[in-house]
Amino acid sequence: MFEHLVSFKFKQPLDAQKEQELIETLLAFKQQIPGIVEITAGSNETEETDHIQGYSIGLRVTFQDQESLRQYGPHPLHQQFVKSIDGLVDNVIVIDYPIKK
Repeated sequence: MFEHLVSFKFKQPLDAQKEQELIETLLAFKQQIPGIVEITAGSNETEETDHIQGYSIGLRVTFQDQESLRQYGPHPLHQQFVKSIDGLVDNVIVIDYPIKK
């Protein structure tokens, strides 16, 4: 399996409704994009405030394999999400790694 971690930093703080809308869109990927084993997303509520650096939404997607992760990027629903946040995002951090058991 492969883990995909994403942290989103927006140019301006999002209101709670917009943040929740984006999170719900991300969570819906599980039923709509093949190869997703598990997905979680949410608002950053860390108490480590010195380390937030403006990142307000986190995403974790577990894929059944690396090929599923590769297919995720160009998937139309993923691309639609990327377009929906165009102009809102200041930075995104992505980390992908194989899950070793």
